[in-house]
Amino acid sequence: MTRRAVVTGASSGIGEATARELRARGWDVVGVARRAERLTALEAETGVVAHVADLTDADAVATLSAWLEETGGVDALAHVAGGARGTDRVEDGDPDDWRWMFEANVLSSQRLVASLLPLLRRAAERAGHADLLFVTSTAAQRAYPGGAGYNAAKAGESMLVAALRQELNGEPLRVIEIAPGMVRTEEFTLNRLGGDQEGADKLYEGVEAPLLAEDVADVIAYAVNAPGHVNLDLVTVRPVAQSAQHLLARGPLRVRDARD
Repeated sequence: MTRRAVVTGASSGIGEATARELRARGWDVVGVARRAERLTALEAETGVVAHVADLTDADAVATLSAWLEETGGVDALAHVAGGARGTDRVEDGDPDDWRWMFEANVLSSQRLVASLLPLLRRAAERAGHADLLFVTSTAAQRAYPGGAGYNAAKAGESMLVAALRQELNGEPLRVIEIAPGMVRTEEFTLNRLGGDQEGADKLYEGVEAPLLAEDVADVIAYAVNAPGHVNLDLVTVRPVAQSAQHLLARGPLRVRDARD
């Protein structure tokens, strides 16, 4: 039986790449995002079924759940949607930006779990297992100056995932966290910097082969296609040039001489 996945954030970046990758691997995919025109184009090209929804809106999440129940249920949730706003220091932080980050990263996760878990339990009874996968960030693992709002939001989402995994212990439900480091996408950094293209380009300047959205999508696809008894609790994935959140090589990667 073909499995069905809900992929959030499917209008761009990692979410779009994940929707494409799962379709290529034979899944039925429902792509969820706010931008109808992008989802419509994705649907026409790939067969991903478009569902427009703002996941910070509880009614929109409830509508998504009801529609999924009416149209066949769901076997896997890949929650990729989220985001960052601003790079302010704590003392200069904009509470509206911080509030949005908590809504987009933490409360959206809670709403989706509460709404879709009954459907995922039914899928697990039918197929032997079901998946709840969340894309967090290495920002959840280490703080950095100018990142406090995003650090806090992604750390909150990561703690939600860890608690959920324990709460579902004993059920055939896999709870998976994928934490990417530096990923170069068309919008994430640009949106975070309020449309500053020069600033966004500077972040990646000199970095050899930052991750692409497709790299993360490949890890997500492996996780949900793994044998049902295998759970990837937490996968941290970075480019080779980034050996830690704070340690990034700029310039060509090269093998050092022992005397270097």
